[in-house]
Amino acid sequence: MKKALRDYIPLVLIAGLIILVDQFTKSIIRNNLALQETWMPWIWLAPYARIVHWYNTGVAFGMFQNGNLIFSILAAIVSIAIFVVYPRIPREEHIVRLATAMMLAGALGNLIDRVTIGHVTDFISIGSFAVFNVADMSITCGVGVLILGVWLQERRDRKQAEKDHPVSPADGEEKP
Repeated sequence: MKKALRDYIPLVLIAGLIILVDQFTKSIIRNNLALQETWMPWIWLAPYARIVHWYNTGVAFGMFQNGNLIFSILAAIVSIAIFVVYPRIPREEHIVRLATAMMLAGALGNLIDRVTIGHVTDFISIGSFAVFNVADMSITCGVGVLILGVWLQERRDRKQAEKDHPVSPADGEEKP
């Protein structure tokens, strides 16, 4: 039992920290900016980046608005799946474990908003890109880190296979 609980410590710590940052930043926005109000600490930054209080009942890029219930259920299912799969990820797979924690944090961060206030608070606006938040960044970066982790693992496996079964470049046959 202790070993099982120990497996979850990195997941809970990483995801918990990201969720705290996500919820803290969203709270600051909700308490200090009216809906659709924009704040920019430096005017010269305005064309590139700004803080704007926005909300979203859909998913990324504002797609599928008014799907709050469906996306809440999906976030809960994804979160449960991550909890089930996480202990099966080898401890040596630090990158994959980090990616999983980041995706869990993003899913739970936005789920907390959906359940408590009925929509997701977004506030980061870069150029003409969709407005997003820390949880969205966590999901996106988590997917990127996961892809990187899988790619690196495949490279290691390929190199190990080449060491275990060297092939002669001239005739494609195994060396004795």
